[in-house]
Amino acid sequence: MKIVSWNCSGAFRNKFQFIQELDADIYVIQECENPRTTKNSEYNEWTSNHLWIGDNKNKGLGIFAKENIRLQKLNWTNIFAGHMKFSIPEHEVKYFLPCLVNNSFPLLAVWTHKNNSDAFGYIGQFWKYLQLNKDKLQDSIIVGDFNSNVIWDKWDRWWNHSNVISELNAIGIESLYHLFAQEDQGRETHPTLYFQRKKEKPYHIDYVFASERWISRLQYLEIGKLENWLELSDHMPIKAIFK
Repeated sequence: MKIVSWNCSGAFRNKFQFIQELDADIYVIQECENPRTTKNSEYNEWTSNHLWIGDNKNKGLGIFAKENIRLQKLNWTNIFAGHMKFSIPEHEVKYFLPCLVNNSFPLLAVWTHKNNSDAFGYIGQFWKYLQLNKDKLQDSIIVGDFNSNVIWDKWDRWWNHSNVISELNAIGIESLYHLFAQEDQGRETHPTLYFQRKKEKPYHIDYVFASERWISRLQYLEIGKLENWLELSDHMPIKAIFK
């Protein structure tokens, strides 16, 4: 099985032909249009097997699969009901799209947002989602744009990137890039983002996390090269192949 994640930076209807050349079984695409509202017939046909969420029909989070792949949306909660101990109010986190693949394993697609929360933006959104659904993630693949890296950890927050990594590791889930490349968090040599499409602003903020079941089956992991993708998006696709 081959899984690809890519933040397409919008206008996916004009870009899907490029990503389909990677011949993935499942694509997780951030900032893509809602296929049900598009007038582009080719895009509509290519997205015949999909799940999509978003507040804006032009920029949401989608999962697109080959016709032989069954995607069943899972109704996991995204309402963080508050935390009395730390005075965290009720909050709807976004964007997280969980599904069951081939009645076999859960896949969680991720595109974190600041979501009008200075304290709990981006990785804080995922931290909240993790508290709500941790018990469902133990045999999963988690993939997407997290807008986060350990280099932005703040010392006085318990929902930092490092804390999230530790919580995932505690349930047997690890970053496949860091295992495959044998690199530490925050010391990545292959960027997934060139901020504002500037080559001098490289960051690693897109990830594939997986449980031991999938770690043992990982054959190959690759991040796209800027010379192939920078004209299309500031993000590079990340591809994982499992046997």
